[in-house]
Amino acid sequence: MSLVSVIIPCYYNQENVASTFREISNVLNCLDCEFEVVFVDDGSKDQTFKELELLKVAHPHQVKVLKLVKNVGSYTAILAGMSHAKGDCLTVISADLQDPPELISQMYSHWKRGSKLVLAARIKRSDGFFNNIFSTLYHLLIQKMAIPGVPKGGFDFVMFDRELRDHVLKMNERNTNTLYLLPWLGYSYVTIPYERRKREHGKSRWTFSKKLKLFIDSFVSFTYFPIRAISVSGILLGLISLIYLLFILYSKISGKIQIEGWTATMVTILAISAFQMIALGVIGEYVWRCLDIVRNRPQYIIEKEL
Repeated sequence: MSLVSVIIPCYYNQENVASTFREISNVLNCLDCEFEVVFVDDGSKDQTFKELELLKVAHPHQVKVLKLVKNVGSYTAILAGMSHAKGDCLTVISADLQDPPELISQMYSHWKRGSKLVLAARIKRSDGFFNNIFSTLYHLLIQKMAIPGVPKGGFDFVMFDRELRDHVLKMNERNTNTLYLLPWLGYSYVTIPYERRKREHGKSRWTFSKKLKLFIDSFVSFTYFPIRAISVSGILLGLISLIYLLFILYSKISGKIQIEGWTATMVTILAISAFQMIALGVIGEYVWRCLDIVRNRPQYIIEKEL
């Protein structure tokens, strides 16, 4: 029988882990497979790990628990789970049950028929107006500029073959969206649409600063568009400056128009300085990531493994 590994990153999910395991195991017990559920406690400071210990005692052969020393982000926690999962196919699902576990049976059926990658694509979500706006904009830009063809609503719920897992682990990429590396590999995939449910228990720790970091990481990791935009903007700015220079020289020689003074000069300087600072910031993002790779520090440290 095939072994299915379910990877669940947890961060302040003490109220969810037991019910999440119960719903997932109910689905998987109906399939012709064996399964393991790999919980990764991403540095939670509540009682999440104690709940996971109880779960491990109750289900010793189906539950694995990794406790990370500190919070490293859900995508790095997923990477830790992938490295310890033994399944023939793997699935990643959130611990808050916003993604319906019953979809696992459909995803597994597609995998059994030969699909190495199955994406559960969000067509609607109940996360509030501003969260929906940010998510829509993020995934639209990713689709247009980074990874063409990915679902418009994005995905965090996915099933993939062990072969894809091995490719992702060999890459050992940092500061990236781990799940988006899967379609980036180029394998054909199946999409299953679904509506993301409202969170019932606990409070989301997906803060604006984490969303902003993911936004920047995704573009730096998957596209050269920011660097190309700087180059194009620099060329356009140079052409505008040349035209303005010719205009000033013509005005001085002909005497028809009084040459602009201090105000125009200051506006030009401030505009060019702002562009230079933005350009340096974008280049700095790429350079910092190169430094992070060269230092080769561990992406995560496992404190306990059950």
